[in-house]
Amino acid sequence: MFHGLKRLDLTHDGPSVRLCQFTDCHLGAELGGRLLGMDTDHSMLAVVEQARRDGRSADLVLATGDLADGGAPAAYRRLQSALAAFCPRQFWLPGNHDDCAAMQAVPGSERIMSGDIRVGAWQIILLNSQVPGEIGGEIGPMQLRALDEALSGASEAGLHSLICLHHQPVAIGCAWLDEQMVADADALFAITDRYPGVKALLWGHIHQEVDRQRGSVRLLASPSTCVQFAPGSEDFQADDLPPGYRWLELHGDGRIDTGVSRVEGVTFEINLQQRGYL
Repeated sequence: MFHGLKRLDLTHDGPSVRLCQFTDCHLGAELGGRLLGMDTDHSMLAVVEQARRDGRSADLVLATGDLADGGAPAAYRRLQSALAAFCPRQFWLPGNHDDCAAMQAVPGSERIMSGDIRVGAWQIILLNSQVPGEIGGEIGPMQLRALDEALSGASEAGLHSLICLHHQPVAIGCAWLDEQMVADADALFAITDRYPGVKALLWGHIHQEVDRQRGSVRLLASPSTCVQFAPGSEDFQADDLPPGYRWLELHGDGRIDTGVSRVEGVTFEINLQQRGYL
C-alpha cells in the first residue's frame, strides 16, 4: 500500500487539459476472462475504441482502480498496452480488487502511479483508497497529510485541483455500495474544504454515472468498462446499460466540461440474474 504523493510535472501546450477516465476494467489473468458473463477484455477494448470513434484526443488517461480482477500481472500488461495505443500518458490508482505490488511491477510504474501531477493550470491528485483485504475504502492519516501538503503547494502555485480515487466519498443511493464508501470521507472533505482551488473529485468503484455538486466542488463517478450496476438498488443488481468512459476538459480558468460516452453498436453478454460477483 502506498501513501505518498509522488510529484510529476508534465509539459503542456494549449488552453485546456483533456482527460479520459477508464475505470473498473476487471481484467482477468487470461485474455477473455469474464465477469457476470461479460468478456472484460472485449468490453475494455470496445470502450477504448468508442473513445477513438468519438474523436476524443487525450493529454492524459486516468485508470481509477479495479483494473485487474485479482491483480494478475498479465492483466496490467494488457491494459497498459491497450491504453498506450490510445494515449501515451496514462496514470493508475488501485481499487479493492487490485494488487499494488503487481501494479508497481509494471514497466514505467514509477510514472504511471504518480500521485501529484502538475499539467497546465492544473494539479491532478491520485489517492489510494484501497484497504488490503477489505472491499470498502479509506484514505488514512498519512495520505491525508500528504494531500493537505499537496493542495497547499498547488494553492501557492495558483493551480486548480482535481482529486481522483477509487471508492466513493459520498453516499450514492445504492445501499449495498454505500456500505463500501470511503470510511474517512469527513476527514477528506475537512481538508478539501480549506482549498478553493479544488474543483472536482472523480472516482470509480460504483460502475455507474454520478454528476452532482457539493458546494463549489463537482462530484463525478463513471461507468465501468465492463459490467454496470443499477442505480438506486438496495442489494446487488447489474444493469443492462453498455460499458463506457468519462471525458473531461479542464480549462485554465478552473471550469470543467465533462460527459460520459457509452459503447454503441456492440452487443455484450451479461447475466443480469446473478446476485453478486465477489
